Amino acid sequence: MFCCRPGRRDLLRLSAIVSGFALTSMIGETRARASDLRPVNLELVTLTETSAIFTWYTGVAGTDDGLGRMRPAAADGEIRIGTRPGRLTRVIGGTGQTPYHYVEVTGLEPGRTYYYQARSRGRTASQTSVAGAAGTPLGSDTFSFTTPQPPPGRFLFAIALCNDLHLGETVAGLIGGLPFKGISQVPGRPPYPKIMAEAMVRDARRRGATYLLAAGDVSSEAVPGDLDEAKRILDGFGTYRRDYLVARGNHDRAHDGSAYAACQVGRWQGHDCFRDVFSDGPTYFSDELSGLRVIGLDTYDKPGNGGDAGGLSPEQFAWFEAELKAHRDQPTIVFGHHPLLSLDDPLAVSGGTSLNVGQTVEIMAAYDRTPGVFLHHAGHTHRNKRTVLPGSRHVTQQEVGATKEYPGGFNLLRVHSGGFALNFYKTRDDLAREWSERSRQEINGLWPQFSFGPSVSDRNSVTARDLSGLRAAR
Repeated sequence: MFCCRPGRRDLLRLSAIVSGFALTSMIGETRARASDLRPVNLELVTLTETSAIFTWYTGVAGTDDGLGRMRPAAADGEIRIGTRPGRLTRVIGGTGQTPYHYVEVTGLEPGRTYYYQARSRGRTASQTSVAGAAGTPLGSDTFSFTTPQPPPGRFLFAIALCNDLHLGETVAGLIGGLPFKGISQVPGRPPYPKIMAEAMVRDARRRGATYLLAAGDVSSEAVPGDLDEAKRILDGFGTYRRDYLVARGNHDRAHDGSAYAACQVGRWQGHDCFRDVFSDGPTYFSDELSGLRVIGLDTYDKPGNGGDAGGLSPEQFAWFEAELKAHRDQPTIVFGHHPLLSLDDPLAVSGGTSLNVGQTVEIMAAYDRTPGVFLHHAGHTHRNKRTVLPGSRHVTQQEVGATKEYPGGFNLLRVHSGGFALNFYKTRDDLAREWSERSRQEINGLWPQFSFGPSVSDRNSVTARDLSGLRAAR
């Protein structure tokens, strides 16, 4: 997404909704009197059948840290929750004294409605700018949500779905041709892509993921050292091609220039350092995980500068169709960087947010002939968005928010014999929560409206599906 160049009319259309201002480095945490402290940006991030995760931020009223937000102020944090609005009798504490609050509530009952407030120093938190992001509002400070039922059948295994790690990036929020100033890391902190990728790997394991799929843009511009760093971090999850798989994104394409000269010659242009690190053959593949067929696509298998729509080469497309036909009834996940469709995306004016239209139509027609496919995982848009594909309604397309910036995390696919659940998790390490909140200010503070997910179901969903042919992972 961050390499795409819209036309002048599109530029004016998008930039009209914001006004520019200078971005400077973050001012350190500030001590605040209780009367000056403001808890804001409350979000219901994760909602499972038995748990819910909330995040929010505390700052000093009337201040500006140079990013257009209040200066951060450390405070306590707690969730008060109950099954009736007037009886929030259960209190769950958070992550101690911090401006970057993360509270996980466990022990909830499936299919039940709960009411809650988020508090810091006795003040209730207000929800973020995304409507409904904190649940259903009841007045100004109390919200409700209803836990889903679990997927049918017995639990088999979990897969972490991630994308857009962008190792090597130093400025976040740059959208080619648009008048938004980027956001850099606080001086003295480690590079934010490293912080976020390492935190994602740790959390994926803590959340019980057996496998991990990384859907492209693991590097910022495919520099050999950045690709090596991406693999080193992902190796912290497990063994490549056994425990985790990686697809190529447009940022990982072959490049020209002296920095790439030692890498193998690219098929379409320049030198292909991604293949040196992650592929000794074609950059598309199929594999099998506990009986589940996994197809990885290279959605930028073409010449170009990365800023246009994605595309598969004729050879890859023929291989893909043959692979689907040969295993039409086997439970199958497809993952690749560009989504097939990018619906309700204001940034789609750039023209580079999805696969090219002709191939999208053909792939959805192929899915209609392939009842085993049930999930298409994509990145590139840096947002959480769930779409049931028209024409092949047995397939869910899940776009997952970027690992490297707000909302900063991964999606956990929990596979049961009778269906599956998708849940988005923000990374929870201290520096990850700090950067996630800092990078929320991308595109002049409007980034959550594009990236967080317009509804709870875009981040958290349960789908019934016969997956009884799969086996539990060891």
